Amino acid sequence: MWARSLVSVLATAAISTTAVLASVTLTPAAAQAGMTLGLSIAVPPPPPIYEPVPAPRPGYAWAPGFWRWEGGRHIWAPGRWVVARPGYHWVPDRWADAGHGGWRHEPGHWDHDAERHSFNNWR
Repeated sequence: MWARSLVSVLATAAISTTAVLASVTLTPAAAQAGMTLGLSIAVPPPPPIYEPVPAPRPGYAWAPGFWRWEGGRHIWAPGRWVVARPGYHWVPDRWADAGHGGWRHEPGHWDHDAERHSFNNWR
């Protein structure tokens, strides 16, 4: 009986640990690290919806809205403020032609500012 209880406790702990680790690894921050699923769809996104860009907010960057793929159709994700990262700029989400009539979503991400990549900084 005691052995059965121990196995039950260990199994519960293993399942709980897996659930916690999965939720940590599937956060937006983990997606920023370059995780991509390689999904290609045959339905091109509709034209972007015009959203007025709000006045700048110190310490934030504006991430414009984009069409996301959900439930077999495009759903508009409105623009949002993201916390700024010094030395980086926001590259917006976009849909790229994947060839053969397919489209793939390229998630928005942070990229180094141009001057950080110049050869003048190597002096």
